[in-house]
Amino acid sequence: MMTRRQPDRNLALDLARVTEAAALASARWLGLGKKEDGDGAAVDAMRISFNAMAINGRVVIGEGEKDEAPMLFNGESVGTGVGPRMDIAVDPVEGTRLLANGRPNAISVVAMTPEGSMYDPGPAYYMNKLVVPPEAVGMVDIKDPVARTLRKVAQAKNKDVRDLVVFVLDKERHEELIADIRATGARIQLHTDGDVAGALMAVIPDTGIDIMMGTGGTPEGVLAATAIRVLGGEMQGMLDPQSEEEKARVKEAGRDIKQVLKMEDLVSSDDIFFAATGITDGVFLKGVDFTGKGAKTTSLVMRGLTGTVRYVESAHRFDKLMRISSIDYD
Repeated sequence: MMTRRQPDRNLALDLARVTEAAALASARWLGLGKKEDGDGAAVDAMRISFNAMAINGRVVIGEGEKDEAPMLFNGESVGTGVGPRMDIAVDPVEGTRLLANGRPNAISVVAMTPEGSMYDPGPAYYMNKLVVPPEAVGMVDIKDPVARTLRKVAQAKNKDVRDLVVFVLDKERHEELIADIRATGARIQLHTDGDVAGALMAVIPDTGIDIMMGTGGTPEGVLAATAIRVLGGEMQGMLDPQSEEEKARVKEAGRDIKQVLKMEDLVSSDDIFFAATGITDGVFLKGVDFTGKGAKTTSLVMRGLTGTVRYVESAHRFDKLMRISSIDYD
């Protein structure tokens, strides 16, 4: 017999306040060419908002080490300290160059899971990733040749390979990957940044992306995996050091670069809370729209235990908000 329980607090809605604050603060820097300033504004707003949450949180996936402050650093405590013990993954501005240059798909994103359930990449900065939609779950292997993987995804989606669109970061390291994809006849969207957004687009319907392939940041991979688990897609990863120095650090830390990291390795709990707010206009999230008297935001909010996915449109009135907020949105 299934055990039922009363609805409890959905912390994902609290996380949406955190990403909204970061998006509102950083959007003032859209197109101004100052990615550090935009990121810094998002971090400051995110930290203030986090510390109002009734959690005992620890940043597992952050922006660096403590000596790189003011960024939200790995190991930083967030929340009031009273409440559930949670692992936190943050990217105050995913796509800082996108924001600085006024390009699409910059987002503010946060994920939260129970303590100990989120993969800690340690010194592994880069990960080779394969992300497929729910239709293709269980059908792919990151070690397979590109052509075989694309045939499997096309079969799952009832498409021809040439109908597929693959999200790939536009980096020199992907020259061979891009050539292999083109040899199959599949099409490619090349993006300079934003592989969390790319991973989400590969899983969310009607984004124009069917699959994501290639190497990006390991922290971004863990962050994306939390959302993909809720959405029912599949992500596989393999640590992919980009230098001999990184490879040595990864080996010293006991990480195995030959291991295929599956969903349960990247996030081992279904008790997931996730929120992302658009900063610049994107495929699946609108950016911040300043109205003169305030702003409008659009957020994607998910809770793993219930599988609930919400799109939240919020209107913010600065004349009221600024009376009580310590964050300067003007």
